[in-house]
Amino acid sequence: MNAANSASPARQTASRAPRGPYWLLSPALLFYTLLLIVPIGMTALLSLYAFDDILGIQQQISFNNYLEVLTDPYFHKIFLRTLVMSVLVVLVCVALGVPEAYILNRMGSPWKGIFLLVILGPLLISVVVRTLGWAILFGREGLISESLQLLGLSDGPVSLMYSQTGVVIALVHVLVPFMVISVWASLQRLDPDTERAASSLCAKPWTIMRRVVMPQIMPGILSGSVIVFALAATAFATPAIIGGRRFKVVATTAYDEFLNTLNWPLGAAIAVILLLANVAIIASYNRYIERKYAQVFES
Repeated sequence: MNAANSASPARQTASRAPRGPYWLLSPALLFYTLLLIVPIGMTALLSLYAFDDILGIQQQISFNNYLEVLTDPYFHKIFLRTLVMSVLVVLVCVALGVPEAYILNRMGSPWKGIFLLVILGPLLISVVVRTLGWAILFGREGLISESLQLLGLSDGPVSLMYSQTGVVIALVHVLVPFMVISVWASLQRLDPDTERAASSLCAKPWTIMRRVVMPQIMPGILSGSVIVFALAATAFATPAIIGGRRFKVVATTAYDEFLNTLNWPLGAAIAVILLLANVAIIASYNRYIERKYAQVFES
């Protein structure tokens, strides 16, 4: 009886807990709902409509758009191309971003601030302007082509336009700052004494990096990889300008369906499938890395 009496005030206190924080969150939730959930819901609903070449959009619920995307080898090739491109961008960003972040963390003032501004510089310029700059460099008469010919590495003009290589290079330039910032944030929490302790035990630099540093900054690499992959897979401006119509990815394909063929339901279905594929890949990647990376670096 005493236990029941003592528990009841606790339940009453919990029931009278202030609900102020929930009300404070309501503007953000409303903003989030209006600008994200509602558009995605409307796009998903549009993807279920039928389309006729003569009559246009028909308000008849059908899954034919999804069946067309999932069964047509043309779309399979585009989705695979987008996946390969995104993975390559992630790998290059990891290879460049992790050493950059490590070196940046070792720098002192004022060089750390200066080089941090240099790394973040691409984010201060419009993505279209950056991409147009790369288009000028990648052209047959651009600086890269002229330099290769001057050095005798090419017998004629070289163009990286409308190729996977050009798109990957341009996307890495745009996205590598996200990897650097993510890894650098993890390095800020790294205790320098752990490296000194490993060095005092005669551990080699590569062993210190592999057994001490990497396990502690792996969350930053993971989060940076997720951000870079998501942005690369959904990128539009850079593949549209550098890749053109020869190197079509999912985003540019959806754009063409909306504005060129005017088949909005099919374009919406492509966009929804891209969203679901992104969520599935990122969730699987996150779960796999969280299970495996500690075992790999401890072995």
